[in-house]
Amino acid sequence: MSRAGVLAKIRAANGGASTLATAEAAWGEIPRAYRRTAEMEREEILEMLEDRLRDYDAHVVRAARADVADTVALMLRTRGRTRMLMPEGVDQELLPSWVGFAVDDPGEPLPFLAIDKFEGVLTESTLAIAETGTIVLQTVAGQGRRALSLIPDYHLCLVRTSAVVRTVPEAMDLLATVPAFATTFISGPSATADIEMTRIKGVHGPRFLDVVLVID
Repeated sequence: MSRAGVLAKIRAANGGASTLATAEAAWGEIPRAYRRTAEMEREEILEMLEDRLRDYDAHVVRAARADVADTVALMLRTRGRTRMLMPEGVDQELLPSWVGFAVDDPGEPLPFLAIDKFEGVLTESTLAIAETGTIVLQTVAGQGRRALSLIPDYHLCLVRTSAVVRTVPEAMDLLATVPAFATTFISGPSATADIEMTRIKGVHGPRFLDVVLVID
């Protein structure tokens, strides 16, 4: 049975709408009075994003486009990372020449075990949400497939300042224009806690996240 059929049976069993059309109509009638636009200055939005990311234990810096390569080089030297991976389509002007970046070719994607042997990954991003400190990646050029940003222990992400929005609804409105792309939401380095509240990093993603806000 299809997903729509299963959901229709559940709705009918709960005494709700039994057809997809009725369900969609009901969905459209749900009031959505939450904030959809930012009532803050641009600088305030960027500062909010930086504050949220640092609160999540990410390292964040700003850099003019002409200085991004040097900033990336400094971050990699500080982290001691030299063997880096990146998706196809990253802007070469943003990369330091001394780092040996390997490229994940969509035509011949690297196996997961091979990805795991790299010291980190560098990607670009689609947008970022200041209110939640979230970076959004999609399966497009410069960002690559999900495995690239989930398997390596270190992620260095380039975020354009013009692509930073304040609220989640703003972000969802933008993402609704490209619904076919697989989308990953990243809020800081990977971390979780067990029932005893012992915080463990790197369970389902990189333990370390560096973010360069590219001023554009």
